[in-house]
Amino acid sequence: MNTDGAISAVLLVIISIFLPPVGVFLVAGCGADFLINICLTILGYIPGHIHAFYILYIYFKRRDESSQGVFDSRRAPGVYSDNVQTGGRGYGTMATS
Repeated sequence: MNTDGAISAVLLVIISIFLPPVGVFLVAGCGADFLINICLTILGYIPGHIHAFYILYIYFKRRDESSQGVFDSRRAPGVYSDNVQTGGRGYGTMATS
């Protein structure tokens, strides 16, 4: 991971500590993952954090794997954003079956 990638990862984690839905929105966009995180954060701050950090973990894991040429075609459970599933590499770069 380059320096810019490390800085962006740290900033996303800091944002997610204070406002979990904002961190999810920055990674997954406005979709099911974002709405689920808003509901979990309203129900309890800790469930919102757990979900946000899970989404961030999957995103950065898939991003690092795809930069190394490793493509896991299985979808991560509980993640509905294609951006997170592909590690931000765009649509069609990984098999989605």
